[in-house]
Amino acid sequence: QVELVESGGGLVQAGESLRLSCAASGYSYSGYCMTWFQQAPGKEREGVAHIGKDGSVVYADSVKGRFTISKDNAKNTLYLQMNSLQPEDTGMYYCAAELNLACDQYQSPPSDIAMDYWGKGTLVTVTA
Repeated sequence: QVELVESGGGLVQAGESLRLSCAASGYSYSGYCMTWFQQAPGKEREGVAHIGKDGSVVYADSVKGRFTISKDNAKNTLYLQMNSLQPEDTGMYYCAAELNLACDQYQSPPSDIAMDYWGKGTLVTVTA
């Protein structure tokens, strides 16, 4: 059974950093593309960072230069380093996996409808 578990969320002030983790069990990261999604209060879920099976990365414009997505295939763990956090970064953060053979070719983070597996999320709150 595939399971994704996020951790690392919390309450921080603007300008501070957090690192989110997403631990997987039941499958190997090396065969999947992974995406971090943000769901801000009252808004739809949006992809903020995506990493392909080949390690290629794409980011939403809102987080470019501040967030870094990475993965450790040996540990089956995905990360999101979030620096210079702003109040608009507040929301639930979910990691998701997809098997799409073309998922290494995205030019921007994909829609949530493309995902095959989801974690339950971790809450990030950034105060001004």
